[in-house]
Amino acid sequence: KTISLTLVIYGGPKAPPHSGSVLSVVDMHTGGEPLRIILSGYPEVKGDTILGKQRYVRDPVVTMIYGAILVRSELAEADLGVLFMHNEGYSTVCGHAVIALMHFAVDYGLIKTPTSPETQINIHCPCGLVKNFTQYFNGKTGTVRFHSVPLFAFATDASVSVPGYWSITVDISYGGALYAFVSAKKFGLDVNKSKTRDLVDAATAVSDAFKSQVKLYHPVSEDLAFLYGTILTDGKDAFSKTSCTGSGVTARIALQYHKGLIGLNQTRSFKSGAIGSVFTGKAIEETTCGDFRAVVVEVTGHAHYSGVASFTQESDDPQSGGFLLR
Repeated sequence: KTISLTLVIYGGPKAPPHSGSVLSVVDMHTGGEPLRIILSGYPEVKGDTILGKQRYVRDPVVTMIYGAILVRSELAEADLGVLFMHNEGYSTVCGHAVIALMHFAVDYGLIKTPTSPETQINIHCPCGLVKNFTQYFNGKTGTVRFHSVPLFAFATDASVSVPGYWSITVDISYGGALYAFVSAKKFGLDVNKSKTRDLVDAATAVSDAFKSQVKLYHPVSEDLAFLYGTILTDGKDAFSKTSCTGSGVTARIALQYHKGLIGLNQTRSFKSGAIGSVFTGKAIEETTCGDFRAVVVEVTGHAHYSGVASFTQESDDPQSGGFLLR
């Protein structure tokens, strides 16, 4: 005999009986790049500054997707502060997350009086204050653009010895975090056609070699003086109206501007080699960051909601803190 059981709970899913904390989240994505925003249940984050708060939470709450913790900012002009986390720790900025947070901040009432046709929200990230603008009409948010912190090329044509590949020439650019850029062709790879595992292995090899051979610094804070990762590109850095492939839009625009490959207000499109989503970016203003010639970059994109959820941590569960598979 087959028994069919349908449980209807009005007002949404009911949490299971348990003793312990509950983490409530909203899930979003920007061009397929995921973001999990923590609504409640996260322990208090202490610290007098946004970087102090990031140091306080150095031991990460493990999350399988990119996450955001909303915090108070010490800056009077900031509407909100945020810390970004992922499965291996924390980062200083994230463009796709900033775009999603703009939608969230308006839709969830963090901004009490949004204005049409565009609403501005200043988000304080660990890298600094990011100015954001979202289309707003008839109570709905639309396309988002943001203005970065001052960005700069840290080094160009730097040589690193990568095991199995001899010496590889890379560029290092700051886009809110420091990235190494290298053409995938130097590894005999294609960002559109090669296996993801092969691309990841090549990028990881460059990052590991770079960290052991090159000393980095940042003129604002030592907390920002680290290599976040290596981005493999299609090598199409000269200005063109067609899309080039790759991520790290802000850092890549800053690098291209430094090399004289693009000018102010020349918009470039960047297409993800993995899922085909497109972001646009352009350098809009020259500035400085310490002794570096810098530029402010504008990036445009659109985010969507994918769900809401609650996670329980039972007090007697030895695995409630999560675990990481490598």
